[in-house]
Amino acid sequence: MTRRLKERFGQDVSVIYYDNYYKRHDELTYEERCLLNYDHPDSFDTDLFVEHIKELKAGRSVECPVYDYTIHNRTDETVVVRPAPVIIVEGILIFASQQLCDLMDIKVFVDTDADVRILRRIVRDVNKRGRTLESVVNQYLTTVKPMHEQFVEPSKRRADIIIPEGGKNQVALEMLVRRVASHLGESAEATSV
Repeated sequence: MTRRLKERFGQDVSVIYYDNYYKRHDELTYEERCLLNYDHPDSFDTDLFVEHIKELKAGRSVECPVYDYTIHNRTDETVVVRPAPVIIVEGILIFASQQLCDLMDIKVFVDTDADVRILRRIVRDVNKRGRTLESVVNQYLTTVKPMHEQFVEPSKRRADIIIPEGGKNQVALEMLVRRVASHLGESAEATSV
């Protein structure tokens, strides 16, 4: 959904990803960082994320941290996120924070079947993050699934809109495109995706 909205509206949409705001752990060894639970809301620097969203909403650019999953830590790099008329805040645990929810005008929860989630995770973590299948499955069973059940699933009650099937849900995508276009003052004829 995010990619499609960004493609459709270009610079009128900025995206800020919660996953870039995992806490920095330079004090820990790589092995110790591997043991952390990254699927708990406390693993994020929510205060910095909130500050950055407020800055974007005030029309100021932010230096977003860059997180490297292969080392389980932030890098020294940052990426500039520029303000835009529409700011998409993306992350699976964003609705677990009332503080974050309070900053959002529209809360959209993209609901995906558990089988699809685990398969996507396996493909991504093995192919892009160099992990073994065994480590991905172990993490899924010990932290991902329990944290999803404890935090993600209940937090969807805070959403204004729940979209099944993600980007494949053309009706929902068209609805969001129309809502963004309306916010930007575009005419209804210009809202196709």
